[in-house]
Amino acid sequence: MRAVIGYEEKDPEITSRMTSGYPRFVQHPLLRQAASHLLRIHQLNDHQLWLTASQRAAHQLSQWLAPVTCRIISDNGLQGVAFPSNPDTFARAKTWLQHAGALPSSRAAEDYLIRVREKPSAEPESIQTEGAEARVRQYLRGAFAPAGDADIFLANSGMNAIWAAYHGISRIQATRGRRLWIQLGWLYLDTIAILQKFSGGPQNYHFHGDVFDLDGLRRLFAEKGGSIAGIITEVPTNPLIQTPDLPTVHQLCKSAGACLVVDPTIASPLNINVLPHADVVVNSLTKYAASEGDVLFGAAIVNPLTTDAGELRRSIAAELEPIYPRDLHRLAAQVGDTAAVVEATNHNAAEIIRFLEGHPRITSLYWTFKEESRRNYMNLARGQDSLGSVLSFTVGGDFAEFYDRLRLPKGPSFGMKTTLICPFIYLAHYDLVNTNEGRRVLNDNGLAPDLMRLSVGCEPSEHIIAALREALA
Repeated sequence: MRAVIGYEEKDPEITSRMTSGYPRFVQHPLLRQAASHLLRIHQLNDHQLWLTASQRAAHQLSQWLAPVTCRIISDNGLQGVAFPSNPDTFARAKTWLQHAGALPSSRAAEDYLIRVREKPSAEPESIQTEGAEARVRQYLRGAFAPAGDADIFLANSGMNAIWAAYHGISRIQATRGRRLWIQLGWLYLDTIAILQKFSGGPQNYHFHGDVFDLDGLRRLFAEKGGSIAGIITEVPTNPLIQTPDLPTVHQLCKSAGACLVVDPTIASPLNINVLPHADVVVNSLTKYAASEGDVLFGAAIVNPLTTDAGELRRSIAAELEPIYPRDLHRLAAQVGDTAAVVEATNHNAAEIIRFLEGHPRITSLYWTFKEESRRNYMNLARGQDSLGSVLSFTVGGDFAEFYDRLRLPKGPSFGMKTTLICPFIYLAHYDLVNTNEGRRVLNDNGLAPDLMRLSVGCEPSEHIIAALREALA
């Protein structure tokens, strides 16, 4: 926990030892090396630079940083935005790229460094080049039937899929005078940030925190239905693993002319079928499909039966960042394992939940079959055992001591073959954890600062349970 807090507070003793991290939050070393090379060959020693996934993203980032004087530079297929060295500008650029999911792939940076002879060769890895896109699309068609290839849009990250869906729908709905977006439930931090920062002001953003409060949602639609552009929600939500009554929410949106965007990543679309009850589904393929944890990838799927499906396809496609071929090839080599990974993690999660439910130190436990959500979740579940691999819990006593003693891999992602645990609120919302007002906000939304999020992997369940038992002793 000392290292977690040191990372959040940018303690040099901690950050100087970090070689890498989750790619949208910690700049990949290959991206840093490529950026340094670009600055050097352009003789911009007094500048800093952020690489972007495309020229379009570079122009958008430059506009976001205005009135700072920026220079878009490119070389050998790689591009970025350079600006006079300034920590505030650097941080603003990082935040925009994080929200938009518009950073280039580390594999793109690696290939660039090879082309300019700064790196001798690529790191070896298992890939599938023949029919790679067809293989990924085959998986997505199965996960999101009845969507066809025309409805499925690949993105360079799950975050970019959300970004594209939000902006694509917003452009359509703005022509109809609809600008209000509703956040249903406590969602992932960057999804919240997109709604708060890019909606055009607080009058266009409404937080409806209780996913089970349908009466309140109906009142909101009765009052403002003609101005509502859409709802974004996760099924289930992250990190409280709550499932709204999705068919009812979708019907409410349809009746009012609003769009419903659903993210089923936490549970995996192989566990739940959400497309019939959404206008657009966004999914991070970084989770479960890329179960080795070494690819950023995403998809946006338009429900072919939804109103304005054609317009949605065109509008969302125009907002997506390009996918990098080597990422696609690496994903194609893993995606065939997804069904087995989901089955194994479902089984393991059931065993671990039984253990945690019976342990006296567990003070709260959140999972898909929890009583408040079970009926809503089972209406979407593909089977009786489709419970998902992610759960959250709190422990009695010193939670930092528990975390320090716990001999499981620790990290902020999920949906991997490897089990991962993290103090999620500290990592995602440290700005709220370390102030009294922030803790009040967390408390009002049912979020304990010491909430642990566990992503169950494919290791033998008894090994995972043994590690938990040891740390809880």
